Amino acid sequence: MKESNLKEELFKEIQKRGLLEQDEPEKDEESNGGDFCDLVCKVLHSRNQSHIFHLQTKSYAQHKALNDYYDGIVGLYDGLVESYQGKYGILTDVKTFENEDYQSSEQVIEFFKDLSDDIEKNRDSVKDSYLQNQIDTILELIYSTLYKLKFLK
Repeated sequence: MKESNLKEELFKEIQKRGLLEQDEPEKDEESNGGDFCDLVCKVLHSRNQSHIFHLQTKSYAQHKALNDYYDGIVGLYDGLVESYQGKYGILTDVKTFENEDYQSSEQVIEFFKDLSDDIEKNRDSVKDSYLQNQIDTILELIYSTLYKLKFLK
């Protein structure tokens, strides 16, 4: 048997048995993951940061508002990232950010304002309407949290 025939037969057998490694789905040029990864990394960070603020505040209203946020954001974050990865492939450039200790209610409000600004800035990194809807739901939670932090005592 010729070497090329042996290679072909081996390749077919590996393929038939499902042992051939599949390539990752290609990322769309419009959705290269970079800005989107920045967006979701900041959302992931917001969960831990809000929990720290929650544990350190002396305001019951802030304590409850922050509890609602960190309880709610995990499922929303998971859904967004899993939906993205189902179409574009696994995100690998996950960034982390330093956490801050609670200083004041103004600091916490500013944190959520900055978070919403960062999300708005990077949301165009994806064009898919279902991903945009999931981003809208995350922003809805952020703005609801901001309302509670600003106006409920």
